[in-house]
Amino acid sequence: MEQRVSFVTLAVRDLDRSRAFYVGGLQWSPELDVPGEVLMFAAGDRLVLSLWDRAAFEEELGVPAFDDDRPVPMTLAHNVATPQEVRDVLALAARAGAPLWGPVEREWGGFTGYFADPDGFRWEVAWNPGPIGVRVLPDTDVDARP
Repeated sequence: MEQRVSFVTLAVRDLDRSRAFYVGGLQWSPELDVPGEVLMFAAGDRLVLSLWDRAAFEEELGVPAFDDDRPVPMTLAHNVATPQEVRDVLALAARAGAPLWGPVEREWGGFTGYFADPDGFRWEVAWNPGPIGVRVLPDTDVDARP
């Protein structure tokens, strides 16, 4: 098996609410939009974020292990090239109605903050100095190092 991830699928309670947040609020463009069923976004080279109606998800896979109002114990990460971009993305998420945590400077030298989508999935927005942080960014002329 190759070492890669192709899809990240989130089971959402209200697909219309999620569409309003991701498309209307965060200004993402869907690759596939099947009302009442699924919404898919190209999230990077060979990576798709899929928002799947939770009832359809449960019908196919069963009830999720985390079936309460606590956050799912995982995060999705969106790395950016500068600390200012962390602030900008968090401001956009806040305007879309997302609660925020941070941003803060990390002891290891990074700058990160979090927001939650309508189902409580946590997104980390991060500027990571060094090779790993730069590795995940699209090609850019911005020098990500201080």
